[in-house]
Amino acid sequence: MNYEQLKNQTYRKYKKTGQVYCPYLKTKVKFTGNGFWHLIYTGRNEKRNISSQKMRFNLIQKFVCVIRLTTTLQEYEKNHDTLYYGFIAIIDGWKIKVIVKKVGNGVPFFWSIIPNWVTNRKRDKLLHKGNMEKD
Repeated sequence: MNYEQLKNQTYRKYKKTGQVYCPYLKTKVKFTGNGFWHLIYTGRNEKRNISSQKMRFNLIQKFVCVIRLTTTLQEYEKNHDTLYYGFIAIIDGWKIKVIVKKVGNGVPFFWSIIPNWVTNRKRDKLLHKGNMEKD
């Protein structure tokens, strides 16, 4: 499947998800256009490389699952009126971090998926590490 096909297929799944209940936050997390945009860009006009985008697109079911099942917060960051919640899980051999963002009194929304490690039987391999706003 080429990049455009994968992006379009992922967008349809993402949009169809709409929102899911997060047990830790005790509320629904929305899947907004901001979150999908952040799968493609790191910041204003800073596009992620294609392989990074594809990896994130392929993890859509996993990040939805993390939000739906998580009962434990691993990271928390506050920046002015913006809150970032980081949830980490290992699903199907992938250690991933899912970031949920909440601005002011607004509704929490999916912000990012960070594929931290691919696990194997011999050792873990670090793939990505960074800040919660950009990643």
